[in-house]
Amino acid sequence: MPNAENTTAPTGLWARFNAMPLDSAPRTITVAVVLCLICSMIVSGAAVMLKPQQEINKTLDKKTNILKVAGLYQDGIDVEKAFGAFEPRLVDVASGKFSDAEDAATYDQRVAAKDPARSIALANDPASIKRQAKLASVYLLRDDAGKIERIVLPVHGYGLWSTLYGFIALNADGNEVYGLRFYAHGETPGLGAEVDNPKWMAQWPGKLVYGDNGAVNIGVGKAAPAGIDGSKHHIDAIAGATLTSRGVDNLVKFWMGEQGFKTFLDNLKKGEA
Repeated sequence: MPNAENTTAPTGLWARFNAMPLDSAPRTITVAVVLCLICSMIVSGAAVMLKPQQEINKTLDKKTNILKVAGLYQDGIDVEKAFGAFEPRLVDVASGKFSDAEDAATYDQRVAAKDPARSIALANDPASIKRQAKLASVYLLRDDAGKIERIVLPVHGYGLWSTLYGFIALNADGNEVYGLRFYAHGETPGLGAEVDNPKWMAQWPGKLVYGDNGAVNIGVGKAAPAGIDGSKHHIDAIAGATLTSRGVDNLVKFWMGEQGFKTFLDNLKKGEA
């Protein structure tokens, strides 16, 4: 009579798995699938748990770059405390006037630009950004008397390989550049990425955005166009990075022009913002 223990087939998934030969294809595939599932769960869980800290770091980095472009950053400073010197405001781009439609402290212009209800599609799009948020962030630095000392404006536009995100700081007149710096881009190291080179950035302070007739005269290129005073308005293009330089030229002209902050800056000078 046959032994019942030797003829009974394994029951249950775990028992069936253990009964598989160690080098069998089904066992190998099962192990691989289970490991993939476990790893994906760990990665997903870590991403969820780390997201709040990533958002904090993102906000801190933005504030750090605003401090840097405005000349207020020093190693070791308390970024949050130093940033308290700024007055964040929102501007309705179309009217050039301040807006309280959203919270300026938490507003994310990049997110708003992707929302059809909070942005517009651009028919004339020299900066190649496709959509523009209806509201734009501005950061005002005031002196002890309450007068505006510096104006920091966010700018972005497409270069060669990527969208460049940065800030331009203007002095109180809304015309003289205090500084320009980019905090995010994917341009080619050693070429377009030279937008981060301190020597190249050193060309910007003291340049004038607008000419006497109010036109946007500041530009990046091999030479200043005819009729433009290069000593006041010209920034040398980056050697070997023609398309990135052209992208910076386009984005600065866009954001300083009628489609960007020009109406706001005009209103601000007249006390009508």
